[in-house]
Amino acid sequence: MKSIFYLLLMSASLWSSTLNELITYALEHSTLTKESQTDIALSQLGRKASRAVQYGELTLVADATHYNSERTLAPLSPSSISSGNPITTTKDLFSAGLSYTLPLFTGFAQTHQIEIDTLSNEMAHVTAKLTREQLVYNIRSLYLTALALEERLKAQQHYTEALERLHEQIAYEVDVGKKATIDLLKAKADLYASQTQSALLASNIATTKASLSALVNKEVSTLSEVAIEINAPHVALETLYSKVPTLSKITLENTSLHKAERQIKKAAASKLPQLNLNAYLGKNYGEDITTNRWDDETLYQVGLTLRYNLVDFGKRDISVEKATLSKMKAALHKEQTLLDLKKSLAKANATLQRTYSQYVGFTAQLQLSQQSEQIEQIRYDNDVATLNDLLLAKGKTHLAEAQLIESKYNYQNSLYYIDYLMEQGVTE
Repeated sequence: MKSIFYLLLMSASLWSSTLNELITYALEHSTLTKESQTDIALSQLGRKASRAVQYGELTLVADATHYNSERTLAPLSPSSISSGNPITTTKDLFSAGLSYTLPLFTGFAQTHQIEIDTLSNEMAHVTAKLTREQLVYNIRSLYLTALALEERLKAQQHYTEALERLHEQIAYEVDVGKKATIDLLKAKADLYASQTQSALLASNIATTKASLSALVNKEVSTLSEVAIEINAPHVALETLYSKVPTLSKITLENTSLHKAERQIKKAAASKLPQLNLNAYLGKNYGEDITTNRWDDETLYQVGLTLRYNLVDFGKRDISVEKATLSKMKAALHKEQTLLDLKKSLAKANATLQRTYSQYVGFTAQLQLSQQSEQIEQIRYDNDVATLNDLLLAKGKTHLAEAQLIESKYNYQNSLYYIDYLMEQGVTE
């Protein structure tokens, strides 16, 4: 029986997922990663589309029209009238040909659009990087939360086992008349409370693993331990601040600001003349009413179209004003992002210092609580202390152990959070 138990235990360890394995898997298979890659592909297509516009459009055109009176296959010219040749006329006119339109001058609007789409593509790449950083931190945080809950569950189960032994001891002593029945009731109440807490922790573990599985896009059941080394933090806040301007978050804000500037120029371009080249080559077909024979005429034309909007009742001015306000908003958003980053770094550094202090304090508290519990156990066994004193001592020991576990994982999570803020979570 023991050999089967050890075999199952070893198998479970082999099937467990390490933190780095989950991160590697998620960076490739997570829906968040795939969505950001799709955004990059969309931005690339947008850039290609804006570049393609500058080459114009070649269109195949065809139509068929029935008229109530005769029409010529081609527009009449003085030379065709004076030639004396019969002119083909028809009531059913068919045409087919190629039309080519090329924007020669758009007030540089098309150039600005290409620049805007290029900046959008850069922003998509930066956003994808930040998405990966967010994904890694969320996985790390959930993974640590699950490990902390599992370790607390083990401690809770050990505490429950200790209460069960105490309950059995008191039950025996009540039977022999050494202890009062009230002691048995108190021990049983604490035992039930501990069992309830174990069930609650088990439920929280299942919920956390479910969240982790959804994030990774893979079923996560068994976790591997994470090596946590507790050291006094020596993070210089000013050093972190000095690196903020180089972060991708700020790069994204700068690019957004540049994009807003191009939007202003594009809006202003609508105030300039627009020049297009138009060309057409095709044939007109129809049945000559006089001879009842089909005839055709070849047509071609090349022309330039100049459009200059003199009055639009402020529409273009409004577009420029809207683009200017968008730039102001982008500048304010960049400033706020800088402030938020510095605030987050200050809070993260303070949290790191606090969790380290808590770990040191709870370590000392656990040692003292364990000593107090041993003393209270001896005193209770010798009828010097009450059961309340013993249960209180056990409860303090268990609480200190739970707080120590929590502070250990909070310390590591604080380090991960600083890595996330400084964009150091993803190692390419």
